[in-house]
Amino acid sequence: MSSALLKSREAILGAAILVLLAAIATRFPAFITPSNLANVFTDTAPLILLALGQMAVILTRCIDLSVAANLALTGMAVAMLNVMMPGLPIPVIILVAITLGAIMGLANGLLVWKLKIPPIVVTLGTMTIFRGLIFLLSGGEWINAHEMSDAFKAFPRQVILGLPVLAWIAILVIGAFFVLIGRTPLGRAFYAVGGNPHAAVYTGINVGLTQCAAFVLSGALAGLTGYLWVARYAVAYVDIAGGFELEVVAACVIGGISIAGGIGSVGGALLGALFLGIVKNALPVINISPFWQLAITGSAIVVAVAFNAASNRTRGRVILKRAEHAT
Repeated sequence: MSSALLKSREAILGAAILVLLAAIATRFPAFITPSNLANVFTDTAPLILLALGQMAVILTRCIDLSVAANLALTGMAVAMLNVMMPGLPIPVIILVAITLGAIMGLANGLLVWKLKIPPIVVTLGTMTIFRGLIFLLSGGEWINAHEMSDAFKAFPRQVILGLPVLAWIAILVIGAFFVLIGRTPLGRAFYAVGGNPHAAVYTGINVGLTQCAAFVLSGALAGLTGYLWVARYAVAYVDIAGGFELEVVAACVIGGISIAGGIGSVGGALLGALFLGIVKNALPVINISPFWQLAITGSAIVVAVAFNAASNRTRGRVILKRAEHAT
């Protein structure tokens, strides 16, 4: 029943995206041209990367509110590294970004695992700490395009087979997540821990270690996104991606990832991110105030949560009916 429910959610969200695109096309037909849709996907790529990492965390009954601060701190760190060592190869910079992000994710995971602090409290705290570290690291100064090397800025924008590298990285990570979540013991452990942590213990799964691994994965993706974000927009400052963590959680919830853990899919997280990305890109084009994005996003979250609650109630009634027939 749960797999059918997930498929129906993805189908409904996919249909909603098609209806949204059709509605936009009536006002601005050029929006649905392949080249523009490719641009929308590229613009949404950072949200997709963070939503996939957040999905892993939420599946284990946790939440990571520090992803945007992680992104900002890593972005500032690698931008400063590029200013100091402009000849440093891009693969080394990417490795540094992923490592820094993973270390911050590990800090979250260890606090949740070893000290048993609620994840929302841990990540609210580290979110503030990471933002403060950006200020200490940079002294509140911006790093602008003219201070960054050309190679540093050009990498995410390089076009391969018609798509920028940023979009290809998102596609590769999506593919890797399909394998990780559906085909590996770690992916199955995410679902087991979120579905029933007590039963997971009896099957030999270390619940705390699994949750910690999810935080490390989320942090590593946030670190990677930090470099891609700063390089693409060619600026680094304290408030980069301010409030973006809420958009990341929204993408997961809209995509059918249950905050209660154990329910969700890579396809759902992807569709949730694409829905928000399309809304964000379409509103200015059809002359609607971007402030409506907040209302639309909030409405989508309420609908998604209501759908989740209704489906759970339906399952509960079926169980009760079966029990009545049994008696």
